Amino acid sequence: MSRLDQQIAFLNEADKLKSITRATTLADGSRAENSAEHSWHLTLYALVLADQAGPGVDINRVVRMLILHDLVEIDAGDNPIFEDVDAAAVAAQEQAAADRIYGLLPADIAAELRAIWEEFEAAETPTAQFAKALDRFQPPMLNLASGGGSWTDYDVSEAMIAERVGTKIARGAPGLWDYARQRIAAFFAARSI
Repeated sequence: MSRLDQQIAFLNEADKLKSITRATTLADGSRAENSAEHSWHLTLYALVLADQAGPGVDINRVVRMLILHDLVEIDAGDNPIFEDVDAAAVAAQEQAAADRIYGLLPADIAAELRAIWEEFEAAETPTAQFAKALDRFQPPMLNLASGGGSWTDYDVSEAMIAERVGTKIARGAPGLWDYARQRIAAFFAARSI
């Protein structure tokens, strides 16, 4: 198989991400978003919210992380943040998916893109922490825009949001967590009236 054949095979495989449905709805609440839409939207978040990144964050690398981060869902599926799952089993599925999917590429490109994905997953660098924060920030913004979205479906509380997404947002983008926390609190306060 030629180098170009391998590149096209990977790109055709990546097209399957359009078929992976997520729990989060579009902002208008009309339907669930798919993982490809989520990845695209996150890259736009990175470009628009770059001023929220801390020192040492490489926005171009953040964009690369966000466009690649969910490709493993082609094999492993989407695991909603508020669903109880076996984290170790999911991690193993995602590693196997990364082996297969990135393995479609020529070795040099595979190594480069896999390293970007691994950096995102580890969330140890400021760049990866900001990328992870955006990945956790976008769903609450869509849920707020859609009147609750998946929070209603999963019977999510304000405390659950703070625990499962707030810590990751605050770690990589504290200003975004401050923004989200205030709006989330107002949403739940209005629901309790």
